[in-house]
Amino acid sequence: MTPLLRSRVAALTQNTLRSSRTAAPARAFSRTAAARGGNLEYDPPTGELFGTPAGQKRKREDWELIFYIGFFGSFAFAAIAYQFKPDTSIQTWALEEARRRLEAEGILPDADNVTEEED
Repeated sequence: MTPLLRSRVAALTQNTLRSSRTAAPARAFSRTAAARGGNLEYDPPTGELFGTPAGQKRKREDWELIFYIGFFGSFAFAAIAYQFKPDTSIQTWALEEARRRLEAEGILPDADNVTEEED
C-alpha cells in the first residue's frame, strides 16, 4: 500500500470511529406523550350512537337509499354476468379441438349425426 493510500484509509477509519462515538444512541422504544396516554381528553358515554339518542329511530339520509341500491345492485349484476360469461379456458378449447380432429380423422363418430338406438 502506498503511503498516501495508507494515510487516507487511516483518516477515513478515524472519522468513522469519531462519528459513531458522538452520535446520539438510538432509543428502541421511544414513546410520545400521546402514546403514553398523556394529554388525552375523555368523553364519558352518552348512550348515543352516530348522534342519535337512545330510544330514538335514526332518520335515513337522502344519499343512503341510492347508495344501497347502486352498490348491491351492481354486485348482483356482476354476479349474474359472471355466471353467463363465455368459457375461454385453454383446456376447453383444447378438448374441443381434439374432438374435432378425431372426428375429421374418423376415429370418433360425428357428434352431430349420432342417433340413439332404441332397445
